[in-house]
Amino acid sequence: MRPIRVFLLGLALQLAAGKSFSQSSATADPFAITVSNEQKELLEGAAIEIINPATKKIVGSAVTNKNGVAVFYMALAEGFLVNAGFTGYTTQHTTINKTTLVNRKLTIILPVAAKILEDVNVTNTRNPFIQQVQGKVIVTVDASATNSGTTILEVLEKSPGVMVDKNGGISLQGKAGVLVLIDDKQTFLSGADLNNLLSGMSSSQVEQIELITSPSAKYDASGNAGIINIKTKKNKQVGFNGVFNTSLGQGRYPKNNNSLVLNYRNGKFNFFLTYSSNLNKGFTSIYALRRYYTSAGALALTLEEPTMFIGKNFSNTLKAGVDFYASPKTTIGIVLTGTTVDRKTTNDALASWKNTSGATDSSISTSGASMNEFQNGGINLNAKHTISKTQDFSADVDVLQYSIHNTQSFNSILQSAGGYSESTRGDLPSSINIFSAKADHHVQIGKQAKLESGYKVSNINTDNTAAYQLFDGTQWQEDLGKSNHFLYKESIHALYSSFEQKFSRVSFQLGVRYENTHYDGHQLGNSARKDSSFSKNYSGFFPSGYLSYQADSSNTFTLTAGRRIDRPPFQKLNPFVTIINKYTYERGNPFFLPQYSWNMELSHQFKQLLTTTISYSIITDYFSQLFLSEGTDILVYTNGNVGKMYNLGISVAIQASPAKWWSLSGQVIYNHKDLRGYQNVNYVSDVSQMNLSMNNQFRLGSVYAGEISGFYTTKARNDLQELLRPTGQLSVGISRPVFKKKATIKMNVRDIFFTQAMEGNTDFPGATEYFLLRRDTRVITLALTWRFGKPLKTARRSSGSAGDEIQRVGSGG
Repeated sequence: MRPIRVFLLGLALQLAAGKSFSQSSATADPFAITVSNEQKELLEGAAIEIINPATKKIVGSAVTNKNGVAVFYMALAEGFLVNAGFTGYTTQHTTINKTTLVNRKLTIILPVAAKILEDVNVTNTRNPFIQQVQGKVIVTVDASATNSGTTILEVLEKSPGVMVDKNGGISLQGKAGVLVLIDDKQTFLSGADLNNLLSGMSSSQVEQIELITSPSAKYDASGNAGIINIKTKKNKQVGFNGVFNTSLGQGRYPKNNNSLVLNYRNGKFNFFLTYSSNLNKGFTSIYALRRYYTSAGALALTLEEPTMFIGKNFSNTLKAGVDFYASPKTTIGIVLTGTTVDRKTTNDALASWKNTSGATDSSISTSGASMNEFQNGGINLNAKHTISKTQDFSADVDVLQYSIHNTQSFNSILQSAGGYSESTRGDLPSSINIFSAKADHHVQIGKQAKLESGYKVSNINTDNTAAYQLFDGTQWQEDLGKSNHFLYKESIHALYSSFEQKFSRVSFQLGVRYENTHYDGHQLGNSARKDSSFSKNYSGFFPSGYLSYQADSSNTFTLTAGRRIDRPPFQKLNPFVTIINKYTYERGNPFFLPQYSWNMELSHQFKQLLTTTISYSIITDYFSQLFLSEGTDILVYTNGNVGKMYNLGISVAIQASPAKWWSLSGQVIYNHKDLRGYQNVNYVSDVSQMNLSMNNQFRLGSVYAGEISGFYTTKARNDLQELLRPTGQLSVGISRPVFKKKATIKMNVRDIFFTQAMEGNTDFPGATEYFLLRRDTRVITLALTWRFGKPLKTARRSSGSAGDEIQRVGSGG
C-alpha cells in the first residue's frame, strides 16, 4: 500500500502545483511558428522565445520539432517579439503584426551566419544545455564547458537521470534496461562492448543526446527504461565549413581527444565527414572485502583483495557520407562508419586469506595483462521521397560488422614457504555481423493529424570463441573445462502504426508495434564438454501512447503509457567463462529470458520553467545479476530472471534564469523500488533512492562564460543482491571566444573533490562482499574549438509545391 499512498500524494501535489501556476488567460487558438533556412529546409531543434515588450519578460519558449514547427497555445498581442536561433545561423528577431496574429502563423527564415559566432554558452537564443520537450529530454553537449575533453560515456554519466554502474550497465530515471541508439540506429552491443564503444568516442562528435523515457511505436520496443539517442554532428550549411576540436587533460595520467567535422554543400550534393581520435591513459582501483560464513551464519574466512588496473586506450572513429538531392522531392544518401579501439591493461592484485581473528593465513599475488582490439565498420543507404504535400516515404538499409579480439593472461604466486606459481591465459575472439532494413510511411491528415507506419527486419550472426590454457610448469595445456565455441543467430521482424491528433487544447497519440523474435544458439563441444544447442521463438504486441491537455498558455498535463521488452544481450546467452581474477569468474546463461514492462507517466509542465512527473513501472521476469558459489572459494557472476520489480518514481525538473547573467537547470528524481524474486531462497528487497543533477551557466562580462555542474546519487539498487552507496561529483568550467570569435577556448576541472566512486555491498550464497571502485575521474582539461570555412551566398528561390518538404533524410545522421 505504501507505493499507492505515495503515488496519490504526489498526484495531489502535482495537481495543486498546476492550479497554483495556472493563469487566468482566455482560451487561445494554436499559434504556429515555422523555422527554415534560406534553402527552405526546415530546421529541427531551433530555439524560439516570445517576449512581452511591456514587461520585457519571456512569456513562451519552445524548440521546433522535426517539421521545423513550434506551436504555442497562448494569448498573444500585436507587437510581441519573437527570437529564433539555431547553431550555425544568424539569430533573427521579428515582431508579431496584425496579419500573423489573424492567421495564427509565422514563418522565420534564418540566414547562414556570415561570421562564426560565439560559443553556445554566450548567446541567449542558442539551444540551452537542457531542453524539455514532448516525451524526451534533450542534452546539448557543446552547451556545457565541462564536457570538453570527455568521452560520450563520461557525458552520459553526468546527464540528468542517467547512471552507469561498475559493469558498464546504463540506467535511466532510476531504471535499468536502456536501448542506446547512435543517430537513431541500434548499436546491437551491451555491457563491456557498448562501454568500449562509447568510451572510445569523443563528446565533441556529438550534437545532442536525447533521453526518451516514453518512446512511440516507431521506435524499437527494446529498452525497459527507454531510449538514449546519441545524435552526432553534421553541418548542413551551404559552402565549405568545418570545426576542429582538440583537448589535453591531466588526471593521474594524461588524456588527449581530437575531432574534425567537415561539410561541403553546393547544388544537389552535400558531403560530410567526422573524424575523432582519443589517446587516454587511466586507472581503476578496486578494493574488495569478501566474508564467508558457515551454514550457522558464523564468520568462517575473510578474503581481502585490492587490485589496481592501469590502462591505455587509443581509438579512432570515422563517419563520412554524401546526400544527393535528386529532385525537390527525393533525397538519396550513403553513410560509411568505422571505429577502432585498442585497449591495453595491466593489473596487480594481492589476495589475503584471513581467519576469524583477522590474522593472515596466506597471501596470493596475481599479475595480469589484457589486450582488447575492437573494430567496427558499417554502411548505410537511405532514401526519402515526398509523394505529395501530405505524404512521404523513407527507407534505410544498414550492414554492420564488429570484430572483437580480447586476450588475457594471469600469473598467481602463493607467497609462503613451499608456495606455488599458477599461470592462465585466454584468447577470446568474436565477430558480429548485422543486417537491418526498415521502411517508413508518413501521412499528414489535415493540419493537425498524422499517421505513421512502417516495417523493420534485423538479422544478427555471432561467432564467439574462448580458448583457455593452463601452464603446468613445463608447457601450456588446453583448459577444456573453460574453453568454448558459441554460435548464435537472431532474427527480429517488426511492424508498427501510430496515429497522432492535435486540437486547440488536447493532443493524443496512439500506436502499437508488433515484434517477432527467433534465435538459435549452438555451443560446440570438446572432449570435456558436450555439444549443446537451444532455440526460442516469441512474439508480442507493444502498445504506446500519450494524452496531453493544454490547460492554458502556461500549463500542460500529459499522460503516457507503454509496454516494452528487454531481450537478453546475445553475449549474455553465451555460457562461456570469463576470468575476472583467481577467485571470481563471469559466465553467460543460455536460459536467460526476456523481461517485459508496463510504464506509465503523468507529467505537468509549467512553461519551460518547471516539469513534474510521476511514473510507475511493473517489470516481470526482471533481469538481475546473480552470484553463484563454485567449489569452496570461487564465486561466479551470471545474469538471469529473478521475479518482479515495482518502481515508483517522482521527478522535478527546473529551468530558470535567476539573473540576466545566470541560467540554471536541475532535476531531482526519487525512486522507490520493490524487488521480489528467487535466488536459492526467496528474496524481497526494497530501496528508496534519489538522484540530483544541476547545471549552472554564468555570463561573466561580455567575453567569458562559466559553469558549475554536478550530480549526487543516494544509495541505490539495480540488482537483487547488490546495494550501492551514495556517489556524485562536482565540476567547473570557463570559456571565452578567441581569434575574432572564430574559436573558443575552454578549461574545466571534473570531479574536483574526487568523489565519483562506485561503492556497495553484495550478498552471495554463504558470503558477502564490500567493494570500492575508483577511476581516473578528477581531470583538468584545456580545449580549443576552431570553426572555419565560408558559406556560399545563394539567391533565395521559390520553394515550389514541395519545397518546404525538402530536408535531409534523418537516417543518415
